[in-house]
Amino acid sequence: MGETLTGWVADARRRTLELASALTEEQLLGPRLAIVNPPLWELGHVAWFQERWVLRHGAGRPPLRADGDALYDSFAVAHDTRWSLPLPGLAETIDYLRGVEAGVLSLAGRGEADPYLVRLTVFHEDMHFEAMAFTHQTLGYAAPVVSGAAPAEAGGGDLPGDVEVPGGTLRLGAERGEGFVFDNEKWAHAVELAPFRISRAPVTQARFAEFVEDGGYRRREWWTEEGWRWREATGAGAPAYWERRGGSWFRRDFDRWVPLEPHRPVVNVSWFEAQAFCRWAGRRLPTEAEWEAAAAGEPGADGRLAPRKRRFPWGDAPPEPSRAHLGVPALGALDVGALSAGDSAFGCRQLLGNVWEWTASDFLPYPGFSPDAYREYSEPWFGTHKVLRGGSFATQPRLAWNTFRNFYTPDRRDQWAGFRTCAV
Repeated sequence: MGETLTGWVADARRRTLELASALTEEQLLGPRLAIVNPPLWELGHVAWFQERWVLRHGAGRPPLRADGDALYDSFAVAHDTRWSLPLPGLAETIDYLRGVEAGVLSLAGRGEADPYLVRLTVFHEDMHFEAMAFTHQTLGYAAPVVSGAAPAEAGGGDLPGDVEVPGGTLRLGAERGEGFVFDNEKWAHAVELAPFRISRAPVTQARFAEFVEDGGYRRREWWTEEGWRWREATGAGAPAYWERRGGSWFRRDFDRWVPLEPHRPVVNVSWFEAQAFCRWAGRRLPTEAEWEAAAAGEPGADGRLAPRKRRFPWGDAPPEPSRAHLGVPALGALDVGALSAGDSAFGCRQLLGNVWEWTASDFLPYPGFSPDAYREYSEPWFGTHKVLRGGSFATQPRLAWNTFRNFYTPDRRDQWAGFRTCAV
């Protein structure tokens, strides 16, 4: 399986355990909200998922916990019951996490672990780490601190303007033989694109504040019908965690209040808010095919998209801190002008990392879709969610590539999501 993959198992578990160790007794369950899980349950679920797929499904081992399926199967255990389950305490849950890790590493050391299943469970743990990190934001807990996180580039400023992406045939999705991909990325298929102009960087906090100050949340003409119903039901008048104080806007960053950072991307906005901003600005959201063309495409000699696609915006080398702001939740987002080394072939910046980006597209299966072994990963959510692309500052670098599709319902704004826009 290789040292890299076993290193990923240990690294993911280290991050999870560091996050767990910082939780207070009161924070282990936290308030009952539809958009979060009790952290104590989520920790056990991470262990259970890896045990289920690598040790039980892959290696045929018996369960480590007789009550594991009844407690931690997210498709069998209703969300609102997770606070009242007879969950083991933190120490016992940590023992479970460590026991599963030891079993996986032991199998891997003998070459008996299925590499696909190991990757699946590491990426699943990475996703839950990010979810637990933005649970800290939602609940106003201190920012998670992870040892070994690389320092971020300071400054960068704004990055206004658009780039031109030529039209042509895009092979949307993952090609066979690219390595691990999720089932919703399969398989690449031809999509015809007209030329389009897309912003070099995501929308900043300063620019979004102009929309707010212009009455954007009070003017129905900027909103879709469903979006206006959401705005009226929630009473939203600004992005989540924004508050007006003494004539200035402040933003809650985990457990502290900070003035708006004008050149950093707006985050914690729903798809409805992104759409309303676009209408106000005379812009639009990119489709996911346009986003992927801007991130992965290259200019062809004939003035159209070249057949080749890049795995990452800058090329095929894996992410590193000089190119993409990933895996460091306590540091937050950077200025949108930072990290020029990560530019795409067309000059778009920060397409991977810093902030997830809403697209105009519904989350739908690609032609010929067939679910992988973990059938519940994608299939239940088709048609009800919107596609996000890229990754945030809390996404692990190993989980960020150009064809990766994230997905949330359009009302969600607890995740670190922003957006960039296209010319109409």
